[in-house]
Amino acid sequence: MEKKDNAPMKISSISELHNLLKLPKPLHPLVSLVDNTKMIVNKEFLNRSFHLNFYKISYKFSEHGKIGYGQGYYDFNEGGMMFTAPGQILSTDTDAEYCGYTLLIHPDFIRTYPLAKNIKNFGFFSYDTNEALHLSDQEKTTITGLLDSIRNELNTAIDEISQDVIVSYIEVLLNYSNRFYKRQFITRKAVNSDLLSKMELILDNYFNRQETLTKGLPTVEFLASEMNLSPHYLSDMLRNLTGQNAQQHIHEKLIEKAKEYLTATSFSVSEVAYALGFEHPQSFNKLFKKKTEKTPLSYRQSFN
Repeated sequence: MEKKDNAPMKISSISELHNLLKLPKPLHPLVSLVDNTKMIVNKEFLNRSFHLNFYKISYKFSEHGKIGYGQGYYDFNEGGMMFTAPGQILSTDTDAEYCGYTLLIHPDFIRTYPLAKNIKNFGFFSYDTNEALHLSDQEKTTITGLLDSIRNELNTAIDEISQDVIVSYIEVLLNYSNRFYKRQFITRKAVNSDLLSKMELILDNYFNRQETLTKGLPTVEFLASEMNLSPHYLSDMLRNLTGQNAQQHIHEKLIEKAKEYLTATSFSVSEVAYALGFEHPQSFNKLFKKKTEKTPLSYRQSFN
């Protein structure tokens, strides 16, 4: 464990974290299921940030407290789940009540399984936002049942198929979590529609104020930052709401503005490209033709 000034505390192994939280030695060095009420957090570690070298999936059912994640916080006022990947930054909160369970998975535990590659496809490991996964009563039963199955397997004598069984349970847990997140996008459609309106306003202002001249093309990262969301969460939310990800929405707005320049100004195609933030007119031409099936010049000529 490395500690330097206010830099995040680096924790490389699950055993190291158990020791830090005054927990018994893990039953398996590469995977552990922790009862959060058993953790003892030393005061010197409160309001500290941590850099974990393993996956962390937490299910919290109390109605109090926040846990920092990246630049934001996970809101647990209703209880729910959070997911963090190796290398992401976590922080503790002095007012939090950690009632629930935490599943810790070292990447080496799944290294030889397809899950090692597939786990990167679960976008919620990149949701550094305050949008936790909130569960219905039926969903809570599903999640707790899977966690109980993992606990039972960890408490069973290890044999040649123990790892296969636990990895299978983890994969099912992630698939259910993915389903529940998609349900959450749907059930919170009104809230997400407000986010869509906010995104449209941000893009409109960006282009109308010609911020492209000094800042270049708007990026997904910029848009997500303005909305206090992670790029992954923003794109997943938009995809479920509109069928298009954040990059596609940016391109849609960009093409709309390009058509305005081409029909209402005397700018050359190169000047339009630079006004929109492109470094090279060829890139603008390529994107415009891909989106409209016409070159910028042929589009302009169709109005003459």
